[in-house]
Amino acid sequence: MTVSRMPYMIGVPESHRGWTFVTNHARVLAAIADDPNVRIRDIAAHCRLTERAVQRIISDLEQDGYLSHTRDGRTNTYRIEAGKVLRHPAEAGLTVASLLSLLVQDEAHRAGGTEARSSQPAEAPHVG
Repeated sequence: MTVSRMPYMIGVPESHRGWTFVTNHARVLAAIADDPNVRIRDIAAHCRLTERAVQRIISDLEQDGYLSHTRDGRTNTYRIEAGKVLRHPAEAGLTVASLLSLLVQDEAHRAGGTEARSSQPAEAPHVG
């Protein structure tokens, strides 16, 4: 499933104030895992963020080694470091792959998908 085909959550307001369970960084990372060639514009639309916010998040993820990209013409191809451990001490030992697996399962559930999902993200071939 590509980001452009991802369903939006029905009944969710366009903007949200306050805290959420899933961070914007996790949402952006999951969108990239879904399509490593996704455009910033499409990530922003899917995550309901501004393009500038997505650019800042991608920069954060790259600076901390969770994400890298190569440029081919006008297209960026992102690579996620799936083996990298999450930042918070309470999540010691949990990897990016674990987080993405959880988010992919949730996306499939919300989309009404019935296909079996493995414990690894479907994106494993392009995830480092």
